[in-house]
Amino acid sequence: MPKPRIYITPSILSADLSRLQEEVASIEPYADWLQIDVMDGHFVPNLSFGAPLLKNLKTRLPLDIHLMVKNPAERLEEFAALHAHNITFHAEAVPERDAQRALISAIKKKCKSVGIAINPDTPTSAIRDLLNNVDLVLCMTVVPGFSGQKFREDVLPKIAEVKKCAPQVMIQVDGGIDAQTAKLCREAGATNLVAATSIFGTKDRKAAIEALRG
Repeated sequence: MPKPRIYITPSILSADLSRLQEEVASIEPYADWLQIDVMDGHFVPNLSFGAPLLKNLKTRLPLDIHLMVKNPAERLEEFAALHAHNITFHAEAVPERDAQRALISAIKKKCKSVGIAINPDTPTSAIRDLLNNVDLVLCMTVVPGFSGQKFREDVLPKIAEVKKCAPQVMIQVDGGIDAQTAKLCREAGATNLVAATSIFGTKDRKAAIEALRG
């Protein structure tokens, strides 16, 4: 049986924003997607990128927008205008099922791919009946918004569970991903690995990405 394709998605959270175009160019030949972490200071305690920072960024990489915000429906237009390939929102930010379905439908009209994310302590049962409606499930392997956290190995069974329930869905992981934890995630069934420090924190970014890909 052939090995599944593994997508590597560098997150610009650890890039040098004063030279963002150069930073992105340094990983563009080796990466598959580029993740933009959007934090609002409410859903998570930190603040990060808005669309104005990105409107002049040139890249061939598909943009993967991770909305860690309290009101993802209200932020959809500004990031869809950047021709985002994928937009992911958190199930915890939109707890009502009808609202989740409406947002999934709205993202599908704007983007090629829609994702739903769950935090480490959120069970897969919270999104199980949505798995046929999304293209991607993001299993967070740290609590979003806090840097320097240890990779949560207790999330690995959730990755395997999503894989079993919805083998057609791309499973993305984010948080504490390096060569060692990437291997654990791939073995559990993840096919899209997000990394920030382990890529942008090293000089040999090609080697870093190849190590994550396995």
